[in-house]
Amino acid sequence: MAKPYSVLMGKAVRYIARLRGGGSALPGLFVETIDRGFVADALADLPYGVVLISGTNGKTTTTKMVVELLESQGLTVFTNRTGSNFSRGVAAALLGEVSARGKLKADIAVLELDEAHAVHFVDRIPPRYSLLLNVMRDQLDRFGEIDTTAKMLQHIAQATTDTIVVNREDPRLTAVAQTLTGTVRYFGLDDKLLALFPNDDELHGNTKEKTQRPAADVLLQSVGDKATFEIDGKSVSTPLQLQGIYNIFNAAAAIALTRAILGDKLDQPSLIAQLANITPAFGRGEKVMIDGQPCELVLVKNPSGFRLSLRSFDPGGYATMIAINDNYADGRDMSWLWDVDFDSLKTHGVSEVSGIRAYDMALRLQYDDVAVTHVNTDLSRALDNFLKSNQDKPKRIYCTYTAMLALRRELAKRTEVEVVS
Repeated sequence: MAKPYSVLMGKAVRYIARLRGGGSALPGLFVETIDRGFVADALADLPYGVVLISGTNGKTTTTKMVVELLESQGLTVFTNRTGSNFSRGVAAALLGEVSARGKLKADIAVLELDEAHAVHFVDRIPPRYSLLLNVMRDQLDRFGEIDTTAKMLQHIAQATTDTIVVNREDPRLTAVAQTLTGTVRYFGLDDKLLALFPNDDELHGNTKEKTQRPAADVLLQSVGDKATFEIDGKSVSTPLQLQGIYNIFNAAAAIALTRAILGDKLDQPSLIAQLANITPAFGRGEKVMIDGQPCELVLVKNPSGFRLSLRSFDPGGYATMIAINDNYADGRDMSWLWDVDFDSLKTHGVSEVSGIRAYDMALRLQYDDVAVTHVNTDLSRALDNFLKSNQDKPKRIYCTYTAMLALRRELAKRTEVEVVS
């Protein structure tokens, strides 16, 4: 249970910050400054403990899926819903949930954490369960070599007290799993889907001889109008509201983790029924309506994710916009754009390119012979032009993280957008 004085002071700062439109993580930074043990104390008495989800791609969407799957099984779940995946984001989210006496009413905490922050978090609060999604070349200007990221995830896994769920298709993660003494479970892909999900080595031409993969607790067998998973040797098919083949693979991860947590208490039919109802996390395939037409936001932040996004969505009949920023949260090094194949956009072109690195993006498209109609580094003006020029078409915007946040704010001025507090 958290200390009441810390809770009251933190809630006061949270209230003032919200009145002034301040950032959602500021109260968390404050309460951690005055009480370093705040998060650990608040999470100490949860019956199912703490679940930590980390990796390069898919943390936010997978966390949302796991939360909703556990809720479908009757659990009360605490999570850092804002997607602020630093420790202070967890603290800020707790301030909104704990009582004035410091009590958190929840059975389990499911947290997504940035790899570099998770390694410090687990030293103070060892998770009972963890999920390791993947290791890709994302923001290497922050983290250094890709093997450094793998070591961070290894540290998380070694701190986990019960079960670690691992992506068996990522060779760096299977190497991590071999060093662990705890219980390890895997999720994976049917052989015929492997080409859709190249690991980082394959993506950069460093293909190595395939080794024997461990058996998967949950296997994604096929994608299409329905997703088919193999669970306990039996095939289960379900339609999904989540779009994009990467999100469907994340669903396999979410199922595997939920099974590890609940064990024999799991009601699989209700789990699969809930999976069919889950909608995208904000900015991750999120759709809003503008002038009677859908406008979809697709977050991209590394070559693998961008490639999979382009492969997942047919550009036919859609107006396309790309918004690329290079702020700290996006990663400063945008050279990864040259590892993305934009051929799928050739036929229909790109209506608008924007963001701080708009001209770099436009140049990259030019090299792939993709026509660009308009370029403007100002996101607000670019969005206005994009919407006005394509009023009668559905729209899709591929955007980096800070561009996505800015575009959501601009869209909120024009239509109803989910508010994440």
